[in-house]
Amino acid sequence: MSEIGPSGTRRSVPSGTPWDAVVGYSRAVRVGPHIAVAGTTATDADGNVVAPGDAYAQTAVAIGKIEAALVELGAGLADVVRTRLFVTDIGQWEAVGRAHREAFGDIRPAATMVEVVRLIAEGLVVEIEADAVVLDRG
Repeated sequence: MSEIGPSGTRRSVPSGTPWDAVVGYSRAVRVGPHIAVAGTTATDADGNVVAPGDAYAQTAVAIGKIEAALVELGAGLADVVRTRLFVTDIGQWEAVGRAHREAFGDIRPAATMVEVVRLIAEGLVVEIEADAVVLDRG
């Protein structure tokens, strides 16, 4: 996690995958109450695809990784205000939606699902971004 700023604190969480250094990005970045979570896929620490081709399982894994990054930055799924879901087969929207509902059913963030041609690795069928706002709980 890094802290930067005279204008405020910027904290980030690495993805823990080989792409951090190659692309130059973080899994999530928090500035003040705002957290942006980068596109998150169902890959392990070595970049291997988890549950190749399984839209439901990949959505659940990606949301779990998003939740872990949020927790590290002092937030949780309840703080998520928007998700963006990128899928390679819009015909799998119900499986993706089911996993999303299981995580966000009572939270109901603004959500967008878009079909894309392909994702960064063979076998990946879902990538998710999230934005969160951490309000003063005091």
